[in-house]
Amino acid sequence: MKKKSMLFMLILMLSLATFLAACSSNETQAPNESEGDDQEAAEETPAGDQVLIFARGGDSVSLDYASVTDGESSRVTKQIYETLLEFDADSFEVGPGLATEWSVENDGLLYTFKLREGVKFHDGTDFNAEAVKLNFERWADKSHEYNFADEGYTYSVYGTQFGGFKGDEGHVIEEINVLGDHEIEFVLNKPLGSFIQNMGMSYFAITSPAAFEEHGSTINENPVGTGPFKFVSWTRDDSIVLEKNEDYWMEGYPKLDRVIFRVIPDNSARLTALRAGEVDIMDGLNPDDVVTIEGDSEFQVFERATNNIGYLGFHVEKEPFNNKLVRQAINHAINKEDLIFALYGGMAQPAKNAVPPGYLGYNDEIQAYEFNLDRAKELLAEAGYPDGFEFDLWTMPVARPYMPDPQRAAEAIQAELAKINVKANIVTHEWATYLEKTEAGEQDMFMLGWSGVNGDPDYFLSNLLSSHAIPGGNRSFYANEEVTALLDQAKTTYDEDVRADLYMKAQALIHEDAPMVPLVHSVPTLAGGANVKNYVPHPSTSEALTSVELSN
Repeated sequence: MKKKSMLFMLILMLSLATFLAACSSNETQAPNESEGDDQEAAEETPAGDQVLIFARGGDSVSLDYASVTDGESSRVTKQIYETLLEFDADSFEVGPGLATEWSVENDGLLYTFKLREGVKFHDGTDFNAEAVKLNFERWADKSHEYNFADEGYTYSVYGTQFGGFKGDEGHVIEEINVLGDHEIEFVLNKPLGSFIQNMGMSYFAITSPAAFEEHGSTINENPVGTGPFKFVSWTRDDSIVLEKNEDYWMEGYPKLDRVIFRVIPDNSARLTALRAGEVDIMDGLNPDDVVTIEGDSEFQVFERATNNIGYLGFHVEKEPFNNKLVRQAINHAINKEDLIFALYGGMAQPAKNAVPPGYLGYNDEIQAYEFNLDRAKELLAEAGYPDGFEFDLWTMPVARPYMPDPQRAAEAIQAELAKINVKANIVTHEWATYLEKTEAGEQDMFMLGWSGVNGDPDYFLSNLLSSHAIPGGNRSFYANEEVTALLDQAKTTYDEDVRADLYMKAQALIHEDAPMVPLVHSVPTLAGGANVKNYVPHPSTSEALTSVELSN
């Protein structure tokens, strides 16, 4: 098994000069195409039944990609929808998507995109600049007819990535102008260092305007995009069925006739289903099973690059976690090395920051909270809890890339905390409910994680720890205005050295405040049948299955 290269981290932020040069012709190119395929692969023939079954631990929350943050939703919507720009198959290097060319002018305040012609939505309507404008305005404007705020839709990632919403002081998109059927420009009121990277994020894909008109706020159950697969059906907590888009703009693709995302909560049960031939790919392979699968010629192991954070979050507005000393004590009480040995099979590294190593501005100068139970007890006594306390530890019900076995992890953490007289009562909920309730702030302390989707540190730090992300990804309800100001400043500059310095300062403040226990950065593993070809796990955890096929 070869560990994924970390080279993609070197291209996290392209310079403005690179952006100006970045463009492509309209030539159709096969996704994931590479030279030098081995002769064995060339001789294989496609199987007659091109139906791929992908087993995962939890169901999607919604198929309206912009209104949710969970990976199980984007895993599916990535097949249905497309963005203006697309990332390479195994990195965050950006290239053409629904836009074939782009340019940047006026010192990063004017972006112009030339759109791909001849593309149709799944409902037969034309993809054009008006569709792009409508989608972006829908997310930005709470009064827009398709914002659906009254139905509970929120777009927290849009807010954090673009500095807020229409009317907010920090919102960077001043206006969007349609220059023609297939040309559109974005006018910014201040630079945004991650703007081009944002255009490749699955959150900002394009939905058919006609679908909004037809389905209204039930668009989350009736997705209509331009992607390689069309939505067929959704049986909650069981399966989502997609079928081949016969009119897909990329000639000869997709290769699969149908994709079925099947929910099997237990990791071992998913592996049993894979071995029995009931599924073709499974997510959340237990690290303990990697060696066994590698040794079986009928199967293969896939690895994602390390691009995540698994963490314990405190609700910092609730006692006793509103006391920084208590939060620091808990940080000292968790033995991350033991956790990695017991649950990750060594396929993870201890975390000390909310952003993974290798990202722009990663602060390696920070000294991690050492595992020290005596120091933890001292801090608790100083905080006024010499005899400890009792609380609810909210635990994820499904395996995630950053947490392959949440229940076992919770039990290990529970045992560690008992050593400092802190009693953790393990609480769990169904996945969608868990996310809803933690966003609403019902938890004391909770287990969760985050995977990067655009290669930029802002996506981690602003979504998890900026006050702008409350409610949203900031489920700790951590609102340090100095941290938020640093993140806002870093967001609105192109100078990478300046950005890096600002992110390092923000991480130092976050480390001192300890709103979370950064646990691990993991190497997520998946398994599949040997007949699965051209599947490339993306660091973002969501990859298009456009070129995947099943061989005999």
